[in-house]
Amino acid sequence: MPTLARLQTFVLRAPVATPVVAAFGALTERVSVLVRVEDSEGAHGWGDIWSNVPSLAAPYRAELLDRTIGPMALGQPVDDPVALWSGLDRRLATLRLQSGDEGGFSAALAALDLAVHDMAGRRAGLPLWRALGGRDGSPVPAYASGINPGPGAADTMAAARAGGFRAFKIKIGFGAEADFATLQAPVADLRPGERLMVDANQGWDLREATSMVARLRHFPLDWIEEPLRADSPVHEWGQVAGSAGTVLAAGENLRGAGGFQAAIDGGALGVIQPDLAKWGGHSGCRPVALAALAAGLTYCPHWLGGAVGQLHALHLLAAVRGPGMLEVDVNPNPLRENLAAGLFTPVDGKIALPVGPGIGIEPDLAAVAAFTTQRTDRRA
Repeated sequence: MPTLARLQTFVLRAPVATPVVAAFGALTERVSVLVRVEDSEGAHGWGDIWSNVPSLAAPYRAELLDRTIGPMALGQPVDDPVALWSGLDRRLATLRLQSGDEGGFSAALAALDLAVHDMAGRRAGLPLWRALGGRDGSPVPAYASGINPGPGAADTMAAARAGGFRAFKIKIGFGAEADFATLQAPVADLRPGERLMVDANQGWDLREATSMVARLRHFPLDWIEEPLRADSPVHEWGQVAGSAGTVLAAGENLRGAGGFQAAIDGGALGVIQPDLAKWGGHSGCRPVALAALAAGLTYCPHWLGGAVGQLHALHLLAAVRGPGMLEVDVNPNPLRENLAAGLFTPVDGKIALPVGPGIGIEPDLAAVAAFTTQRTDRRA
């Protein structure tokens, strides 16, 4: 039985000329913490630790995986990735409470799970979407995400359209006047069959959210994302949903099966968006996706980072399918383009699945080396 024999982390950083703007702040650099695992028989796989906000979390989370989770994981069987993740999740429960760092532990463990699942697919000679239970290898619908607010939104949308996208999501949450000004030109430019969504990034309180979603009825939106803080009580989400003219979307800032099930059962959301590198990996997020689909909701994986996490999100959506779309950040990101060139370019709104085993590619190791600012390497 193969066991986990080696665990490596690579902290990657890349400056960007134009920040990615959201209601809570801006990304002034792109970061990624890649995780590479090997088993005792020589198979390997790749994962990705969510570290975007704040980017200074990246080296800490790499060390958290290396120094705290790594000694627990090395030497453990890897033939059942779900069992490995579940066991480690239980062992980390007290440390999460003691440290107060639910997010850091969850993201580091999620990345390990992603890497182990990739390794399992490679070992079996199967693309990851099939190893996760998928049966349909057709291209996956995708949408252009991360479109900054302001007068440039329409130009960004036009460039994304020219790049093959047919659905678009624009950042709002900067005040009613600014938000409505941002949306005017993109809505006027929307073409038949195209879809438009907005993301408030938790930027409103209950009063503002209730008012804004009602006023947004005048726009042809497919969903309104995170109109409230993720930890807002169920009754507040219900009030906002009752005022909205379209469905609400959320989930990237939820953790735990219980929290996701409460969101699914709450009735306020139409779109569930777990981020598999923030919590759960495939072991935690695949059941959430299936539960959302069983409840008649739409599963759309959240992702706004580098190439490896983007590939994992693509494979999980392909495995469970449903009406969801893959989120693809259309802002320049060297940690996506340089590590996996050309893989995330849609054709008529859909992205083809890689054909190789596991996530389908080996990240460009020269690019990994060029952007790495810190690394760890631990062996059993």
